[in-house]
Amino acid sequence: MTASHIPQRRVAVYCGSANGNNPAFLAEARALGEAIAAAGLGLVYGGACVGLMGAVADAALAGGAEAIGVLPEVLAGREIAHTGLSSLELVSTMHERKARMAELADAFLVLPGGYGTLEELLEVVTWAQLRLHAKPCILINTAGYWDGLLKFLDTAVTAGFLKQKNRELMRVAASAEEAVGMVVGGLS
Repeated sequence: MTASHIPQRRVAVYCGSANGNNPAFLAEARALGEAIAAAGLGLVYGGACVGLMGAVADAALAGGAEAIGVLPEVLAGREIAHTGLSSLELVSTMHERKARMAELADAFLVLPGGYGTLEELLEVVTWAQLRLHAKPCILINTAGYWDGLLKFLDTAVTAGFLKQKNRELMRVAASAEEAVGMVVGGLS
């Protein structure tokens, strides 16, 4: 295949639609967008212009990366749709959003966020456990944000509800740069 016929490799990023109260969260989101662009990857994310979501997209776009947003129509009406993306796909439901993001992505990277971020993360890791995909699922543990979740997962292993081999499906990176390096190494 010639370079122009090689499909674009993309990472889905799950993260908050808020900035959080630690400046490290916003800085890491920007660093992730920059690292995605520098690695020649494309971004797939939730399509918003606010919070960590907007910061990742803006940084990826500034670095020359393709950025695809997937946004439910109900949220587009709240004026949070990012209008400067390579493409913005509007879908009917949150379920369609998650399925489309998974379809477009070769890996999943997760920054801090709330319920939605956690739900998206656990869904893609569950799909990996069920062997519905074999794409990397990587938490970026900015400022120890995910320490409580990681401890809980270790408790689930100890209690016999999660097999160690499945616990290992959720990989952890200390930084955006490390996470993108893990993706690039895993996709080559």
